[in-house]
Amino acid sequence: MSLLLHKEMMDVSVRKNIRHGQIIFGGNYRQKIYGHLNCSSGKKLKKDKRVFFTCMDEVFLQGFRPCGNCMKAAYKKWKDGFV
Repeated sequence: MSLLLHKEMMDVSVRKNIRHGQIIFGGNYRQKIYGHLNCSSGKKLKKDKRVFFTCMDEVFLQGFRPCGNCMKAAYKKWKDGFV
C-alpha cells in the first residue's frame, strides 16, 4: 500500500476517486493526522501536505492518528491509549 499524495494527483482524478468510493479519508502528511473528507480542518490543507487513503488499514499501517475536529470519539480513544 502506498500513500496517495494530493500534489502528485490531478484534481479530476481526486474527485473521480472520491465519487467512486476509492478514497475514503484524507490527512495531513506531515502531522500524521487523518479525518473525514468533509472536515473543515482538512479542507484548509495545502496540496503538498494532503494525503488520501483508500482503506482504514492503510491509515493504521502508516501510523496516522484521528483528527480531533471531525473524529472526536476516535481521537479521544487514541488520546486515552485505547487504539
